[in-house]
Amino acid sequence: MGRDEARVVQDVELEKYRARYGLLAVVVSNVAIAGVAAFGVWRLGGDKAVIVSVLTAAFTAVSSVTTAYLGIKAVSNTARSIALGNASGRAARAAAPAEPPAS
Repeated sequence: MGRDEARVVQDVELEKYRARYGLLAVVVSNVAIAGVAAFGVWRLGGDKAVIVSVLTAAFTAVSSVTTAYLGIKAVSNTARSIALGNASGRAARAAAPAEPPAS
């Protein structure tokens, strides 16, 4: 396996770890938010206004965290693919022999 192939495999493995642990962080934070909301509803009694406000705040927090993660991941993947696409295009152009001028 060449250097470039080893680097690609290493980059793919790194990206898998980033995706896995980023998703784990989002899931853990969403579960924590849901747990705190459930505890808050339980401790504050059965007042409907309190339940609605706590659950609304929890839903907003969960959706914000999830949307932020997915947005950052999408932008990161797009930027990476553009950078790799441009780099491979430049390498291909540099490796191609120059055409002789037409006379």
